[in-house]
Amino acid sequence: MNDVYITKIAKFLPNNPVSNEEMEEKLGFLNGKTSKARRIVLRNNKITNRYYAIDDAGNITHNNAQLTKEAIELLCDDEDFTTQDIELLSCGTSSPDQILPSHTAMVHGFLKNRNLEINSPSGACCSGMSALKYGYLAVKAKQVKNAVCTGSERTSSWMMANTFEDEINHLKVLEEQPIIAFNKEFLRWMLSDGAGAFLLESEPKGKQPLKIEWMEGYSYAYELEACMYAGADKLESGHLKPWSEYNAHQWSEESLFAMKQDVKLLGDNILKKGVDSLKNSIEKHGVKPGDISYYLPHISSYYFKEKLFDEMKNQDVEIPWEKWFLNLDKIGNVGAASIYIMLEELVDSGKLNTGDKILLSVPESARFSYAYALLTVC
Repeated sequence: MNDVYITKIAKFLPNNPVSNEEMEEKLGFLNGKTSKARRIVLRNNKITNRYYAIDDAGNITHNNAQLTKEAIELLCDDEDFTTQDIELLSCGTSSPDQILPSHTAMVHGFLKNRNLEINSPSGACCSGMSALKYGYLAVKAKQVKNAVCTGSERTSSWMMANTFEDEINHLKVLEEQPIIAFNKEFLRWMLSDGAGAFLLESEPKGKQPLKIEWMEGYSYAYELEACMYAGADKLESGHLKPWSEYNAHQWSEESLFAMKQDVKLLGDNILKKGVDSLKNSIEKHGVKPGDISYYLPHISSYYFKEKLFDEMKNQDVEIPWEKWFLNLDKIGNVGAASIYIMLEELVDSGKLNTGDKILLSVPESARFSYAYALLTVC
C-alpha cells in the first residue's frame, strides 16, 4: 500500500468576521427582542468572532457547495495541481444545501472540471473526518493517485430569525409565551460558516507535507440516544420522529428543520465517551500522550476545555496544555470544517518541525461519534 500525505491545505471563510455585538443583527431578532440565551451561551463558549455567508444587507452570499468550491479552488491554485488533476472528491458536511443530490455532487457541479469519483459522507462534525478517511484509504489502496477532501458548513441560514417566525406566531395564536426552546436557540450563538480542504497524495510533495499515520472512528449510538438533530423532533421516549411523519404545516410551526441540542445529554456524555475513545485509539497504535507534539481537539465551546482536561486526567491520558492548539474563539464552531481550518492555521503558523506528531480529535454530539487521526510532519 501507499503512504498518504496531506500536501496542501486551504480554507475559505466568507465575508468579514462577525463580532458578538453584530451577530443578532445578522441573524435577526426572535419576536423582535434581544435574546437572553445569547448572553449565557456566549459567556460560556467564549467565541468572539465567527463568519456568516450573509452580507451587510442581509443577502445570502454563498451556499454550502459554493463555500466548498471556493476552498478547493484556493487549494488548486497553481500549475502543479489544478482542479483538472483531481481524481477523487470527498466532501463532508452536516448542513447540505438540499436532501438530494448529494453535497459532493453539487460541489463537483460548481467546479466544472472533469469526470471523477465523488463521495458524500453524511453526519455532523465527523463527516469531515469521514470524507478524509475515504480519501486516505483510496490513495493508500492505490485506487487513485490523489484525493481532495473537504469539510464545510453553511448553518447561518438555518439560524436566521425567519426560520422560527411561524413557530412564534403559532405560539401567539395558542396564547402561549412566544419563546423558542433553549435546545433550539442554543446553537444559534455557536455556529459559523466556512470550508476547509486537504490535498492527499502518495508522495511527500510540497513545503511541509504531513504523513497520515492512521485514522480511527468510534460510535456510541448503540447505547446513547440522539443529542443534536435537525429535520426531526425528539419524543419523550428519546426516539426521533422524522419530518416525513409530520404534516407539511407542522414543519414550520415546530421549526423541525432547525438544529437542536439536548444540552443535558451533551454535558453528561460528550467528554466521558470522548476520552474513552481517545484512550482506545492511542493505545491501539502504541502512542503515549508524551509522543504528541500538537493536540488539535475540535470543541464546540471553551466551556468544555477545562472539563475535557480533567476527564483526561481521570482516565490517565493527560495531554499537557502547552501541546493544545485551538482557534474556536476567532473562527467559531464550523462543524465538519473546524478540524480542517484548525490544521491550516497551525501549518501556516510556522511552528511545525520535522518529526512533530499532530493528533486530530473530532467529537460529534449528534449521536456521540468520534474520529481521530495522527499526522507526522515530514
